[in-house]
Amino acid sequence: MGRKENPIVSPNRELVALAQWLRDQRSASGHSYAQLAVLARCHATTLQRAASARAVPSARSVRAYARACGASEKKAMELWLKARRRNFRTPGGSSPDALGIDGVEALRAGLRRLYELAGRPPVREMEERAGTGRLPHSTAHRIVGGRTVPRDIHQLTGFLTACSVAAAEHPLWIDAWRRALGRDTPSPPAPRTAGAVGPVVRGGVEAAGSVTPDRQVPEPLGASAGLRFALLGPVRAWYDGRQLRLGSPQQRAVAAALLLREGRTATAGELIDAVWGEEPPPQALAALRTYVSRLRGELRREAGDALLVSESGGYTVRLPERRLDLTCAKELCVRAEQARAAGDLPRARAVVREVLGLWDGEALAGVPGPYAAAQRVRLEEWRLHLLESCLDMDLALGRHAEAVAELTALTAAHPLRERLRELLMLALYRSGRQAEALAVYADTRRLLAEELGVDPRSGLRELQQRILRADPALHEPAAPRPAERGEVRVRPAQLPVCVADFTGRTEVTARLVGLLSAAGRTDVPVAALWGTGGVGKSALAVRVGQAVRRFFPDGQLYVDLQQEEPAGALGAALRALGVAGRDVPEGLAERSALYRSVLDGRRVLVVADHARDAAQVRWLLPASAGCGVLVTSRRRMLGLAGARLVELDAMSPQEALALFTRVVGERRMAAERAAARYVVAACGFLPLAVRAAACRLAARPAWTVAMLAGRLADESGRLAELEAGDLAVRPLFENCYTALDGEQARALRVLSGSADPFLSVPAAAGLLGCGPQRAEDALESLVDAGLLIPMGPAHYQVHVLARLFALSLPAP
Repeated sequence: MGRKENPIVSPNRELVALAQWLRDQRSASGHSYAQLAVLARCHATTLQRAASARAVPSARSVRAYARACGASEKKAMELWLKARRRNFRTPGGSSPDALGIDGVEALRAGLRRLYELAGRPPVREMEERAGTGRLPHSTAHRIVGGRTVPRDIHQLTGFLTACSVAAAEHPLWIDAWRRALGRDTPSPPAPRTAGAVGPVVRGGVEAAGSVTPDRQVPEPLGASAGLRFALLGPVRAWYDGRQLRLGSPQQRAVAAALLLREGRTATAGELIDAVWGEEPPPQALAALRTYVSRLRGELRREAGDALLVSESGGYTVRLPERRLDLTCAKELCVRAEQARAAGDLPRARAVVREVLGLWDGEALAGVPGPYAAAQRVRLEEWRLHLLESCLDMDLALGRHAEAVAELTALTAAHPLRERLRELLMLALYRSGRQAEALAVYADTRRLLAEELGVDPRSGLRELQQRILRADPALHEPAAPRPAERGEVRVRPAQLPVCVADFTGRTEVTARLVGLLSAAGRTDVPVAALWGTGGVGKSALAVRVGQAVRRFFPDGQLYVDLQQEEPAGALGAALRALGVAGRDVPEGLAERSALYRSVLDGRRVLVVADHARDAAQVRWLLPASAGCGVLVTSRRRMLGLAGARLVELDAMSPQEALALFTRVVGERRMAAERAAARYVVAACGFLPLAVRAAACRLAARPAWTVAMLAGRLADESGRLAELEAGDLAVRPLFENCYTALDGEQARALRVLSGSADPFLSVPAAAGLLGCGPQRAEDALESLVDAGLLIPMGPAHYQVHVLARLFALSLPAP
């Protein structure tokens, strides 16, 4: 057991309790500190200090101590948090007081104390706690390190949320942040009078009649004629060199949401979600209409044209070509890719620098709302990718000495971005600074271990080994050359257009985005989305694919396996990736091998829609760790190794009603909500059925919702009513049914005739006339086919529309 430990002495009683508990766990385990160190994978001295009570240890060492002893990590962290909080109540370590903050340094110290009180959570965890787009983990790392402070209120409140600060205390910290940065706190909106314009909106929305004057800034170079808009910085507009007034922050958020769609229509509901999120104030629609009216008036007064127009129940901004900096940036990026593919690196580098010059600070700076926050993250990720691409070309052109300074600043600003550190190591090595290059690797490894508990990625580790070996190939950059004759490196963007009135699915969308965004940090992530026909798998896959595009900068492939067999799909994919048609091999195995080779080193998303089985998909799986795969199927992909299965159920009643309302229109729905609720229930909350019913009603202005509900009440004719153009429910179930074998088809018909909507395994066995095990196998096979819904342990339900289809078939 080793020598006797020193007595525990500390004024922090909670710290004494922690140290004593740790020592008790070690005694119970019978291990020495040397043995614990091997189990905990840390130094024995670290463990001894953790149980000494001389200072509050780190959370990581306490967890390691408990894990090595086989004790409860949860209990250990409870004691550690008490000791940490008690430590901040002792003299010299007082709890941060927002009212006492009077400068930037005091604010930095206060935010650091909040972080300590929260138990120093990992920055990745803080990013998740704060909510999507509010607090990037790299920003959280700089804040807790005292290198920066939150740039706006949304980032500040995200940090406070991540540190478990009560919402009631947020206003005090917002006031402290404003004082520290010298920003005036806006006065509350004036009471509404008889002559006030627009509604007074509560819940964080300023009075619709208030207008904040735009700060006058010079128009971008070369943008002096006509109307111009800027999003790659503060949201601004000019006409003939004169800046326009875009109004309050919320009004700018509306303008930004419309401009970001680049001519596509945004519904009122989408704009409300963009500005206020999931909990808009009661008067949000009235405020939105006021903002749109003001923006329309300002643009018409200056430009004279009807640029902001109402269309299909929403709004759109119709801009002439090259009037938006974001559009110009995208066009220039295409030119840069073409130049790089042709081997003209100097030209490609110059064009990328031109794109980067379009940024004027943070994109969408000061624009509130969840949509702007998410887009800000996307645009910042794009800017950093362009910077990495430009610096990569600098090194390829032999400009390593000039790149060192810029890379050093960028790695300090983005310490967890491994690609920047890899480029810095290479630039230092080529500049004759081998020791500094290796020091960058050591610092990266330490930082990733402390912050995320992971090792550097394989590319960084390989570069370190090559530097240690003094690999001659590292000394000279590869000479730029044109692309090979048989392969031109292109960036496919094959995802179909998102459904404009896509509704709900927030939770499953977040789950899929989380799975696919791990590309590059883990093996190839494969997400297999399954569910019955018409449940909206394809629409969701496209939506998710668009949401994760920034993680796959080398392109997105879309394969419809309902139309193409694997061989044809691979041929089309290879041609989309730049392989000449004459170089595409004939055999399936050869095409798959070439496909993996072409994708090697690229970060591409593959969306395989309407997969029949796992065998179809295996040929399309990339081997490169930077790629990701999203599969949709009516069957559970149990045979697809490594795939994360995600089930897509029918919509919730609220989501289905929202979709029905978006298609039919709020005005028509206002007086007949009870009938509408019956309609979506009769559709089984199946998105395809809800959309077919809504489109059928929208095409018949003389019908009321109640009339449609009456027609759907007749179960014998319901499937015929759920048809509008190419939207039809019956063909879906026909396809599912024809894929069943004889025993499965009989089981579906028998089970659909049961009067009990919920079937247990014993009840199904009685109806089918077989044993429980065979009945359960039949039930599970129908679940795999998307015709049965599991309702908890050993209970199932035939979908209401599948039941009506089965009842229309001949008796078994």
